[in-house]
Amino acid sequence: MESKYSLKKRKTSISCLRSVGREQCTLPVKVSKRSYKTMLHSIEQLKKVKFRYGGTTTKGFDCSGFVQYLYAKAFNLALPRVSRSMALLGTVVPREQLERGDLLFFAFEKDVSHVGVYLGSGKFAHASSAAKKITISSLQERSYAKHFAFGARIIQVQK
Repeated sequence: MESKYSLKKRKTSISCLRSVGREQCTLPVKVSKRSYKTMLHSIEQLKKVKFRYGGTTTKGFDCSGFVQYLYAKAFNLALPRVSRSMALLGTVVPREQLERGDLLFFAFEKDVSHVGVYLGSGKFAHASSAAKKITISSLQERSYAKHFAFGARIIQVQK
């Protein structure tokens, strides 16, 4: 899986929304603990939102719409719309080196088709079509462990 998302094809910058407009920011973007906590708070608030294919709003999210919404709201980052495009961002991170805020990619078919946000301690937040809502799952769950492709670091929480 990683070969398709090799270092040659990876994007090393992303559009950041600033008060003066958009600018390119080098990845990983350094974010404050406060903005990371804002993201965690948003996840808690969004747990009631239902899963909806193609959804990008609080009326319903699919996995990439959920991640795109979170990163725009908490970090002012303009992520691509679909998980396959998100998977080309930042630095590839193996499971053993995941840090909170890393994006997790899963391949349920031959290509990346699902994305979530790593929260630490083996847990991640995502819009689940199976649970039909925003949920927190464990990377140890059989389905997720089996289909985990890789993580990607696009933010780094300042210590």
